[in-house]
Amino acid sequence: MSYGKDLAEFGVEYAQENGVDYVEARLINGQRTFLFLRNGMLLSGTQRPWFGIGFRVLKNGGLAFVSIDELSRKTVKDVVNIGVKMVKGSNPKEKINFGKPVSNEAKWSVATKQKLVDVDTDSMLELLKEMDKRAEDHGINNRANIFEAQSYEKYLVTSEGTRIESESSMLKFYGILTAKGLLDSEQRWVDLTRSTGWEGTKTWIDKYDDDCARLAKVAAQSNNVITGKTDFVVGPEVVGIICHENCGHPSEGDRIMGREGAQAGESFWRDLSLGESRVGSEYVTIAEDPTIPGTGGYYEFDDEGVKARERILIKNGVINEPLLNREYGEKFGLGSNGAARASDFNREPIIRMANTYMKPRDFTLEELVEDIKHGIYMLSFTEWNIDDRRYQSKYVGFECYEIKDGEVTNTMVRRPVMELTSVGLFSSIDGVSKDLFFDFPGVCGKSDPSQGVPVYAGGGYIRMRDIRLG
Repeated sequence: MSYGKDLAEFGVEYAQENGVDYVEARLINGQRTFLFLRNGMLLSGTQRPWFGIGFRVLKNGGLAFVSIDELSRKTVKDVVNIGVKMVKGSNPKEKINFGKPVSNEAKWSVATKQKLVDVDTDSMLELLKEMDKRAEDHGINNRANIFEAQSYEKYLVTSEGTRIESESSMLKFYGILTAKGLLDSEQRWVDLTRSTGWEGTKTWIDKYDDDCARLAKVAAQSNNVITGKTDFVVGPEVVGIICHENCGHPSEGDRIMGREGAQAGESFWRDLSLGESRVGSEYVTIAEDPTIPGTGGYYEFDDEGVKARERILIKNGVINEPLLNREYGEKFGLGSNGAARASDFNREPIIRMANTYMKPRDFTLEELVEDIKHGIYMLSFTEWNIDDRRYQSKYVGFECYEIKDGEVTNTMVRRPVMELTSVGLFSSIDGVSKDLFFDFPGVCGKSDPSQGVPVYAGGGYIRMRDIRLG
């Protein structure tokens, strides 16, 4: 990276000359390509540069965030002056402290074989049209496909000596597919987002084709309904969304302490004690790890310059470690564990998930199933809902099969509904498989102004006992 680095460094030096306690500059320089197809027709498309700097300044416990996308020494001075004026004029009741200084120097990048900037839009459009044709061939009559290619360099420089350069490459794809069913229409959300170069699309057509075939199968065959209490074996996609919603969000330190209460919600962890409060069975260990290559949540250093590492949120059923940035790491007395992320240069870094998953245990899928006399195998989901405290939750199955006498049958079950609390859900688990899959990529929204960041979630297969169907 060359253009813009000098202006980021100049802004940091200028803020220091104006007497702030801390200042950081986060520069992004890249390109975005966006394409949107509806039933095979291109409705919109753009390709544009992505460039700007975000500054945070801290003085006497007051914190300000400002950003700019027209860069010169004059405009940088102007925007930094605004930030300095904001913090010098503030007198917060609760003063912000970032804790011990962080001074890391590093360079890291997403591994790529073919850079996205070297791929023309015609090639991108050709791929999307071939994918749409696969869906049409399966009888999917309503199709919306959204594609975005992001490639960018980032430079983080702070008054504490941190200087981190990174190069990221992100492929995003979202498909919203609707098919006519036996009783009603069936809908499937397909997400193929990955942190990779263009080579990551090699598996897209087959994966998309498989999702379309499954949607067509559910639409044509899913009409059997089961009521009452039953056992479940749940697949990696459903395990992933459960880990994300029922564990990842309530573990966010800013939610626990109320910072996100009026924006993205609160947390039932607020009333619990780390290392003491049990929220699940001994089989439940849930981790958060940004360092897994190829995933949507991949990074080596967060947006505050803290080195990324695995975080164990729940350990053998007991809450263990919240997600923390520097501010909330100081409030918890634990220090940051590298969970600060921002979606853009014009968004502040806040506590975010990356890749959330359930740790494998010792069972095979066959062993989980063979101990069930009558139950449901929920391979994927079509709908979910959860309250603001991330406690009362609901998951509706998509591709589901009846289990009888220890075997998965060919009988499809229509939209079984699990409605239970987070504690009830995790406590019902009495078996976890030895597999680990990341079958749930997505974009996680939070904050105001809203910012969505790519995440992954997953696990293996789990067995849940005595679940009353909603």
